[in-house]
Amino acid sequence: MTTAERMSAPDKVGLADRLFDAIERGDVPAVRACYAADARVWHNFDGTEQTVEENLATLTWLCSRLSDRRYDVSRREVLDSGVFQLHVLRGTLRSGEPFALPCAMLLTMAEGRITRVDEYLDRAQTTVL
Repeated sequence: MTTAERMSAPDKVGLADRLFDAIERGDVPAVRACYAADARVWHNFDGTEQTVEENLATLTWLCSRLSDRRYDVSRREVLDSGVFQLHVLRGTLRSGEPFALPCAMLLTMAEGRITRVDEYLDRAQTTVL
């Protein structure tokens, strides 16, 4: 049995909820607490992996440009390795205009932490940020 399999489905869902709730609040320390120290975040639009610190810097930048963040989850599947989620990140731009970004994320989890994020989105939709 792998460490990811030892996490129960409710534990995996709870960890995903903590991550997305922390992002909605802009609580960077709470996001950091969801990640394993050596976690990596991969994006489809550039094919590179970010470290935790690089990802938190990106999150800080996002929070400075998008207020009232919320995730409208359309699908969530608990997997042996973690959680797969489809959602739309919504918020308000500095101009006051609404913002919506459809996204798919695969969160790989082990021992109560996120060890990897694979994020799929259309980067062209982020240019307004």
